[in-house]
Amino acid sequence: MRLDVEDVSVAAGAVRLVDDLRLSVKSGAFVGLVGPNGSGKSTLLRCVYRALRPSGGTVRLDGDDVHAMDPRTVARVLAALPQESSAEFDFTVAEVVGMGRLPHQGRTAAEDRTVCAEAMDRTGVTHLAGRGFLSLSGGEKQRVLIARALAQQPRVLVLDEPTNHLDIAHQLDILSLVRASGLTVLAALHDLNLAAAHCDLLYVVEGGRVVASGPPHDVLRPELLAEVFGVRAHPVRHPETGAVQLLFDLLP
Repeated sequence: MRLDVEDVSVAAGAVRLVDDLRLSVKSGAFVGLVGPNGSGKSTLLRCVYRALRPSGGTVRLDGDDVHAMDPRTVARVLAALPQESSAEFDFTVAEVVGMGRLPHQGRTAAEDRTVCAEAMDRTGVTHLAGRGFLSLSGGEKQRVLIARALAQQPRVLVLDEPTNHLDIAHQLDILSLVRASGLTVLAALHDLNLAAAHCDLLYVVEGGRVVASGPPHDVLRPELLAEVFGVRAHPVRHPETGAVQLLFDLLP
């Protein structure tokens, strides 16, 4: 399923948080959204997963306006992991993951159990099934929420900082899992090296606008990183994968 963002804008008073932004994610591609804090990444993603209606422009799934679609229909094909997730009630992990099955009508309890068990196994949280969600560490919560998104069995996955709170092993594991899933993925990522290693394409956002886009090795140029992030970057190649990796220090 293809995702297109067409001239989307979001205004807060006289300030444009997102300004006529355009991007496309081909079916099955893993596209990263990178940029400094406050650049509009999370605001844009909220428009994509319908938490926020844009002031202008359109978000489309296979050509259909996502904000004109039936909410249940959207929930069957698109799952989201917001940057901040709150829980007022202490559901068990199994119950939280099971919420991913709610959009699917005609399902059986046996089907739900199988799908949820597989999602928990893939994210390494099976042993937490009976624990209360609020008792978990930040990293454990993040993996449970990713399991819930996978249990939804979407075709499009929208992730806002999915590696938050995760140790390095789980960061690599989760992004490799997402990469191999075959889903259409749009993810906001802070770690440029993780983005370079796992994304097919990157969009660099600054001030609510796309300032560069393309494959990681074309986009992550020292001059652009100095301008957008205010750092000096030294690109090197990973000795095994060949992916561009960056060493950083402050600009003089």
